Amino acid sequence: MTFSVQPVDTALDAALRAKIDGKTKPLGALGRLEDLALQIGRVRGSLTPTLNQPHLVVFAGDHGAAKAGISAFPQDVTWQMVENFLAGGAAINVFARANGIALTVVDAGVAHDFGDRPGLVDAKQAVGAVSVQANVSAANVMPEPKVGAGGTASYLDGAAMTAEQCSTAMKRGAAIAAELADKGCEVVGFGEMGIGNTASAALLTHCLSGAPLADCVGRGTGLDDAGLARKTVLLQQALTLWSERNDDPLTVLARYGGFEIAMMAGAMLAAAQRKMLILVDGFICGAAALVAARLAPAFLDYAVFSHLSREPGHRLQLDALGVEPLLDLDLRLGEGTGAALAWPLVRAACAFLNEMASFESAGVSEKL
Repeated sequence: MTFSVQPVDTALDAALRAKIDGKTKPLGALGRLEDLALQIGRVRGSLTPTLNQPHLVVFAGDHGAAKAGISAFPQDVTWQMVENFLAGGAAINVFARANGIALTVVDAGVAHDFGDRPGLVDAKQAVGAVSVQANVSAANVMPEPKVGAGGTASYLDGAAMTAEQCSTAMKRGAAIAAELADKGCEVVGFGEMGIGNTASAALLTHCLSGAPLADCVGRGTGLDDAGLARKTVLLQQALTLWSERNDDPLTVLARYGGFEIAMMAGAMLAAAQRKMLILVDGFICGAAALVAARLAPAFLDYAVFSHLSREPGHRLQLDALGVEPLLDLDLRLGEGTGAALAWPLVRAACAFLNEMASFESAGVSEKL
């Protein structure tokens, strides 16, 4: 599978910088917002960019390894939280509503049969199924057979996914992002839900960044010291089991990833292909972004890293990618909450670029 992402066009850089510097403020006085405004102008290819129809997509998936006790919560919490999303009661629902962001929930591979539900995109893989495309409009999705369908296999026993399953998940994520673009969405944020997915993200971070495994492993949903030690030991065993280990991003993703992480990676790459601004949430979304950036480095031109998670591996991801987050609020919830909270800053950066007066237009004297 190949994803070709073109770097942003920098032809407007001089004009964008002149426009930003010419606003009624001291040079550089809006700090990081000025860099953000430049990035928005580049991504949208305009001196007067728009960010219409902001949308958040939350991908949910189960992990076979979760049954071994790598999380403080039981695996059933994944499907229970999806129900909470659909009922509008989770933090991401609240933050999306507060900030005027549309929200889509995707069953990327939850070990539960939700049936045909309004507001839920069924992108789950049935056993042996490899070619059904997901659709953002839930009513248009043809449901697959659910016999044996669910989350990934356990990477404590072998690969979490086959190469074919990983490819299919990425293609389904890409189809979701492409449909959003077709409907006029210009900025998309990503979130996730999946008990055990901080463990998966830790393995991906270790393999793709080279950081020591112990530095990548965190408490996830709230493990105590004994639980954290057990989690680290299990993940080290998973690494030892892979005798033919390499750093190919797709191979690593199939070995240790979750369906929700694979779909996010595909969706991020497709969004970059369509020149959408991408809001990346925390640690698990960061793992998907790490995969995306390894496959297509130009992806980073389109990505805004919303916040710094309290999961220790997230700082390592950001350092490996050479990026800085907008916010540092000690968040560790996931769901896309950091992306939703960063959206007002992104919107403000775009607004000042478009609406703030210049020294010339306002008749204000410039610096001597």
